[in-house]
Amino acid sequence: MRKLIETTFMTLNSAIDNPQNWSPPYWDDEHNSYNAQLMEGVDALVLGRVTYEGFAEAWSERAGDPFADKLNAMPKYVASRTLTEATWNAQILEGDVVEAVKRLKEEDGGNLLKWGTGEFSKTLLEHKLVDEYHFWIFPVLAGGQRLFNGDDLAITHLDLLDSTTFKSGIVVHKLAPKP
Repeated sequence: MRKLIETTFMTLNSAIDNPQNWSPPYWDDEHNSYNAQLMEGVDALVLGRVTYEGFAEAWSERAGDPFADKLNAMPKYVASRTLTEATWNAQILEGDVVEAVKRLKEEDGGNLLKWGTGEFSKTLLEHKLVDEYHFWIFPVLAGGQRLFNGDDLAITHLDLLDSTTFKSGIVVHKLAPKP
């Protein structure tokens, strides 16, 4: 069975909106190395619509480095109620997204990686489909949407699997839902 890994950038005050505006000053060799390690064993992406659209715009024209080439080549599965077609080697998850993700996890192959956190992530959390989280906490404060916004979020306890601190001040917590 494939593992679904969610990875997301957030500020110290848990903002997740527009990381392209606040995270670039912290992108360095350590950041790139961690990202490359995260991609090892991954052979497909699972994305919500907003992340998919941003990534397709940002990455589809990049080529010539191993990370961009791998990202562009791998299949992408997109959760959306509004998209009718997809580009960038992507397909829209048909029908109930919970059942579609369960089917993807049951397929043979490498792990599935999901970037970004929003409504789709909350659905995956509620249905206990995420096997591992990588929360990148950046040493910056910003406004915007918060991680897992809302009062209706069920309590979910997580085990700390690892923690990585970069010289830039980023701390990545690798966590898994407690059984």
